Amino acid sequence: MSKVKMVALPNVLVGLEDGADAGIFQLRDDLALVQTVDFFTPIVDDPYDFGRIAATNSLNDVYVMGGKPVTALNIACFPKNGDPDWLVAILNGGLTQAAAAGVAIIGGHTVEDDEIKYGLAVTGTIHPQKIIHNHTAQVGDALVLTKGLGTGILSTALKFGKLGEPAINALVQTMTRLNLRASEAMVAVGAHAATDITGFGLLGHAHELALASRVTFRIAAHAVPILPETLHYAQDGCLTGGGGRNGEFVKKHLHVSTRIDALLLDIFQDPQTAGGL
Repeated sequence: MSKVKMVALPNVLVGLEDGADAGIFQLRDDLALVQTVDFFTPIVDDPYDFGRIAATNSLNDVYVMGGKPVTALNIACFPKNGDPDWLVAILNGGLTQAAAAGVAIIGGHTVEDDEIKYGLAVTGTIHPQKIIHNHTAQVGDALVLTKGLGTGILSTALKFGKLGEPAINALVQTMTRLNLRASEAMVAVGAHAATDITGFGLLGHAHELALASRVTFRIAAHAVPILPETLHYAQDGCLTGGGGRNGEFVKKHLHVSTRIDALLLDIFQDPQTAGGL
């Protein structure tokens, strides 16, 4: 991405160069647009739940900036000979989740692809003076994580057929929980900076936030919330390739106590879907 040309335009408050969760464009002194897009392949078997999860993941990128999502557009890829009922279920899942957030899906686009993909392009609003950035953490700040870690490991266990129905339900529940309330709380207490924990895992996103803010983070491993059964399935070998890549990327930036279990590091670098703030 370093070779992508950056073009400076007036009123862009957060753009490509910021590496933020969403872009922000100022319309007037008291109003700016928050815009983001995200889509991915299914991580659960049920198409309706997949639609809900993908929509949650997209909407959360507005919440992390302190914004309010307002409208969205569907983005879908679907096989030419795929079961149209699956596509309908995916879109209905997205519509349901968007409606729960008070967001109107007002259009979209679908293309043929051998692999199913779905997500949203989301537009939200925010006051230009109330943006919560990912480069403004301060020395002495407390670190808060609003969801437990482990969705990547548990999704891998699901693909291997190892996850029971209660664990599947718990996994879907956490990945469909919008970060709306967490965002409102974050804004109310005046958080200095924020990001959400998604593909780069806790350690990857923590590194990004710390580096951009020119601070260091101290994380107490025992205090990090972890989803039930995550440690069990990590021990069982249900680790992701993305987690390994995340670990390789951040290892030179870490100082890890010798008392930390290596499996905990696997969980801390596990890629998350619709993770917490």
